[in-house]
Amino acid sequence: MSYTFITLPSPVGELKLVANGLRLAAILWENDKPNRVRLGPMSEAADNPILVKTARQLEEYFAGTRNSFDLDLDFAGTEFQQKVWAALLTIPFGETRTYRQIAEQIGNPSAVRAVGAANGRNPISIVAPCHRVIGASGKLTGFAGGLEAKECLLALEGGQSAEVGKTGQLF
Repeated sequence: MSYTFITLPSPVGELKLVANGLRLAAILWENDKPNRVRLGPMSEAADNPILVKTARQLEEYFAGTRNSFDLDLDFAGTEFQQKVWAALLTIPFGETRTYRQIAEQIGNPSAVRAVGAANGRNPISIVAPCHRVIGASGKLTGFAGGLEAKECLLALEGGQSAEVGKTGQLF
């Protein structure tokens, strides 16, 4: 399997958009840990249609004119990880969920830590909004892009402070 990529400057740092054919396989952070998302060999492909579409949609998202994504995704992970990542896709723009809420949503309420681990390995950051998952206390917790980027994304979506209320709504 060979992957293609482009890089995209953004308000949260340079992002590496990675495709597997015509499906988005990853959005990697500028300072991402090398083995957080395991991919094969990559070559730059500025003309890959899914990468061009992803870049356009991310630019719209950062400009505040897009609140959902319409992209073909290629999640590579275990069955459990895929359940967690599918649950991430259901979190509405501008809202948050706790790790416990995600564990309950996928039918495994005792798997809070495993949900956290799967969330940390989410290969398609921002589009599969792992930044919308917070600790039970409402505090921002670990994020591959860094807590500053997580706070920035939540503030962008909330239009204001990234503090989170008990309902999961930004205020």
